Amino acid sequence: MPVTGTRRKPLLKVAVVAGGYVAAFLVASAAVAIRVANTSGPDAQAASGMYAFGETLLFGAVFGVAALGPTGAALVFLRPYRRFWTVLSASGLAVAVTGITAAVLFAIGRHAAPSPLATWAALSVLRILAAPLLALTFLVCAVFSPRRSPRLAFLGATAMEVAVSAYGGAVWFVPRFFHGP
Repeated sequence: MPVTGTRRKPLLKVAVVAGGYVAAFLVASAAVAIRVANTSGPDAQAASGMYAFGETLLFGAVFGVAALGPTGAALVFLRPYRRFWTVLSASGLAVAVTGITAAVLFAIGRHAAPSPLATWAALSVLRILAAPLLALTFLVCAVFSPRRSPRLAFLGATAMEVAVSAYGGAVWFVPRFFHGP
């Protein structure tokens, strides 16, 4: 049975978004391949786990930024669905609260003696590292949100993620600039 005009549009929209994510994956893979080609040597062999973690972070960051385009396209296609925006904005706020929680846990437990609190503080670093990308994602959602209530929720989530990012930067990078390595 041939695909009719009404069925072709949704398939085209899905293809555009999926193609964008594939392109983002390829760009991120290329970035990691370039890094691996430029850092293979005795140092990389000696600290292979640290290099692998850095490459994972690089892939996630490049993919996340490159995927903002197809995500924006998907959001444009989903503008007419009010329930989608309500659920997505509530979920965005919930995710942003986990960032604030991670920052508070890190602030309280980073100098604690070995304990469950210190373990949670150490694990919260991973969530804090995701905050800049989540801030960009929530900002894109706010830009494409068709209604005021979800837009305000996304802007609130963006502000929380920016605060978490600023905290992470203040704790990890500012001391390096003023006190050296």
